[in-house]
Amino acid sequence: MLLLFALPAIAQKHTLSGTVKDKSTGETLIGAVVQTDDKTAGTATNEYGFYSLSLPAGEHTVKINYVGYTEQPQKVTLDKDVTLNVSLVAEGKQLNEVVVSSKAKNENVTSSQMGMNTLNVKELNALPVLFGEKDVMKIVQLLPGVQSAGDGNSGFFVRGGGADQNLILLDEAVVYNPSHLLGFFSVFNSDAIKNLTLYKGNEPAQYGGRLSSVTDIKMNDGNDQSYHVNGGIGLISSRLNIEGPIVKDQGSFLVSARRTYADVFLGLSPDTTIKKTKLYFYDLNAKLNYKLSDNDHIYLSGYYGKDVLGLGSLFGLNWGNATATLRYNHIFNPKLFSNTSLIYSDYTYKININTFGIDASILSVIKDWNFKEELSYYANPDNKWSFGLNSVYHTITPGQFGGNISVPNQPETHSWENAVYVNDHWKASSKLNFDLGVRLSTFSVFGGDNKFYNLDKNGNITDTMQYGAGQIVETFATPEPRASASYQLNESSSLKAAYARNAQYLHLLSNSTTSNPTDKWVATNNIIKPEIADQFSAGYFRNFKDNTYECSIEGYYKAMQNELDYKDNAQVLSNNPIEPQLLFGQGRAYGVELSAKKNEGRFTGWVSYTLSRTELQINGINSSNWYPAHQDRTNNLSVVAMYKLSKKWTVSADFVYYTGDAVTFPSGKYTLDHQVVFYYTERNAYREPSYNRLDLGATLKLKEHKHYSSELAFSLYNAYGRENPYTITFQQDPNDPAKTQAVQTSLFRWVPSISYNFKF
Repeated sequence: MLLLFALPAIAQKHTLSGTVKDKSTGETLIGAVVQTDDKTAGTATNEYGFYSLSLPAGEHTVKINYVGYTEQPQKVTLDKDVTLNVSLVAEGKQLNEVVVSSKAKNENVTSSQMGMNTLNVKELNALPVLFGEKDVMKIVQLLPGVQSAGDGNSGFFVRGGGADQNLILLDEAVVYNPSHLLGFFSVFNSDAIKNLTLYKGNEPAQYGGRLSSVTDIKMNDGNDQSYHVNGGIGLISSRLNIEGPIVKDQGSFLVSARRTYADVFLGLSPDTTIKKTKLYFYDLNAKLNYKLSDNDHIYLSGYYGKDVLGLGSLFGLNWGNATATLRYNHIFNPKLFSNTSLIYSDYTYKININTFGIDASILSVIKDWNFKEELSYYANPDNKWSFGLNSVYHTITPGQFGGNISVPNQPETHSWENAVYVNDHWKASSKLNFDLGVRLSTFSVFGGDNKFYNLDKNGNITDTMQYGAGQIVETFATPEPRASASYQLNESSSLKAAYARNAQYLHLLSNSTTSNPTDKWVATNNIIKPEIADQFSAGYFRNFKDNTYECSIEGYYKAMQNELDYKDNAQVLSNNPIEPQLLFGQGRAYGVELSAKKNEGRFTGWVSYTLSRTELQINGINSSNWYPAHQDRTNNLSVVAMYKLSKKWTVSADFVYYTGDAVTFPSGKYTLDHQVVFYYTERNAYREPSYNRLDLGATLKLKEHKHYSSELAFSLYNAYGRENPYTITFQQDPNDPAKTQAVQTSLFRWVPSISYNFKF
């Protein structure tokens, strides 16, 4: 009986919780590891720096680790629930310039999460860049399973998915077009970014709406200890970042801005046509945060960016993104954490034409209002639950014409996307871990001014229908289960397997081989069904020499439903209903990803190689046989290397090779009414030439002072001057009408750049 009465006391546990921050800036640290000294229990901070760890009553030594920071042990006595907020100090030694890592040094082995990469953006200094601008999206394109959409393009393909199948989030707000200057820059200013996490189709259940990947980008909160200014001056762009406390230890702000000034140099041209050309972008990031109490924190962040491309008053193309996020964090108790968000996202493009008697404009907009509620419950060291809901109202303006042309406008479409989800991170044993989750998503299509159609088997409109504003036309529901598991063979190796289903209700229509801002977003309706992907993956992970080296091999197979593509000879430039121009079918993508990384020492870097195929089968295209998708690339190789020559000099290089894109080229030609007409046969049956490029970079630290530092960054993009294809077109040979010429357009041969970066 004495033993029975003693059992509750023996089993009694208390919860240690709090936040982990950078001591010098007050920035919360995402993925910091909190672990007992004997390593019997541990956890990691969430995306808001919060952790919770249940331990037996008594005295414990807890160690807090984060890459690039000095480990901090803490002694705690748990006779009740204890709040322990920790501020870590950055290591005094120089960090490796680029670190691609998980939450702990061996997290790639111990975690059950597959297909995930995390970038610590503050350390992206050494890699060579285009036009002297650091760009996190260019780094993403060098990771295994990720392929660049083209030369100078910030778009990318993940495990065979199209560019529109990537969900890109900035402080939880969707960014529909992540590109500046037609893809040569991304919209993400590295000075304003804290952390980037990429999930390749195996994301937790709180994410949804895209088939292939999620790129979750978090902005810096701002320094709540002291005021700082940093920036850079380059050949065609400059940037400035200002941050500081609103109230020390209580709240902070951050403002970060960029602008290119290529238009200034164009204005110096003696050619009046070039002199009037506009070619620039600007963007602005801002964030405020304030600690209301020990348990309450509020954040407000926003982004606004705009591109301007024009030829005097004859032609203009403007596009841009705007986002805003209001977020409220609340700690109910040491085990229950809440994040509530209200989010706004807007992507707009406008074309102006004033020539040949035409004075017209075309406006297209996609706008979202989004509410999210997520609760994290830390049941015990072996179970962490998260559950919540997400509700998004979409408004899409597909094309509004103005001016002196008479073209029927397509009215706005309205839809409502909702989801509820639950996740469980379960440590079943010391060797076996699971991540289990399910998401139930729904998509409701509303009536209004927009029309709905019925089509016959040939795609002709047989019936036109219209519904009242706010009336639900149709609702789709998709269960999306996700599961992943890891079995640790020993301290340095593990086996993993995963399955995930994803649904996508918004679709991007493009008929060009390059991404451009006028590609059209359309919503699921009674004709266009939700795209669904089921992905299976498995892999082996191994570290060497105390986690200095990481190696992995992952294989995947992805089956896709309701894939859509244009019919042959589709009229894509008209403003008529788009549904009759589309056909639907299935897709499959499969491949193997190999990766090797060196994380420590003067020489660091990684090698990634992907062998893959991506194919579509759509009735009515290619005789209804399987054919390569445009983004199908058999081979994709990336090599990244950095070497610290001295305290002042760091040199770097990256090399990229991939198989040329699958494209539809003419197979013949004939003459009709004295005009040459090209004849096309199979879809995507030809290949562009393979792509390869070497970039070189060097960084020279000029000054390193407690209150001031500066550096010069040099880079040479496409060092050996290969003329990679941007587009390939065909024309009649002017010297021999019987022959046809293939004309390749290349963007860059050698692109040297230099930028001056400073901080004080």
